[in-house]
Amino acid sequence: MIFQHVNVKLFVDGPMNVDWGRFIEVFHTWVAEQSLDELLIDVADYRHVPMGPGVILVGHEADYFMDNSANRPGLKYNDKIERPGSNEDRFRHALRAAAIACLRLEAELDGLKFDRHQIQFCLNDRAFAPNNEETYQACQAELPGLLSQVVGDGEYEILYDRDPRNLFGADIKTPQSIDLQELAASPLFTG
Repeated sequence: MIFQHVNVKLFVDGPMNVDWGRFIEVFHTWVAEQSLDELLIDVADYRHVPMGPGVILVGHEADYFMDNSANRPGLKYNDKIERPGSNEDRFRHALRAAAIACLRLEAELDGLKFDRHQIQFCLNDRAFAPNNEETYQACQAELPGLLSQVVGDGEYEILYDRDPRNLFGADIKTPQSIDLQELAASPLFTG
């Protein structure tokens, strides 16, 4: 199976101590300054949707959500294009982009900190990666190896979402701290 349209979410550590309106201001600044390594287009405000997408930084290649799905606030990276390379490259790209955005948000917004022990992963393509046994078996065979290479060889737990009504994905928890600085500085392609 080829991973495309990879989504990664890094959760806020503890309670949300930042007003959601601040993300609108920060994301508008990022659009005006074209602060990331991709074309940023606009900002959308969905704060009125309970447990919804929150504030979205819309890009040409990807979107960044300050997301509150399931009442669990965090930064969600949504890759919208097909990426070259291996599954590890695409997974690493999504993690790297999310890590860069999280570090920038932590630097720009006092009181905001992201959890270094959890990652939510999903494949945002129901036609290509339906939440079924075949997708589960393909990811079960590959995801642990990707995590070892990208996150580290320590202990981690993978809890797959097996509900066919949801996108295929998993919550990944690890007792060791994930180094966002290292992820942000990592190469996009492994070769």
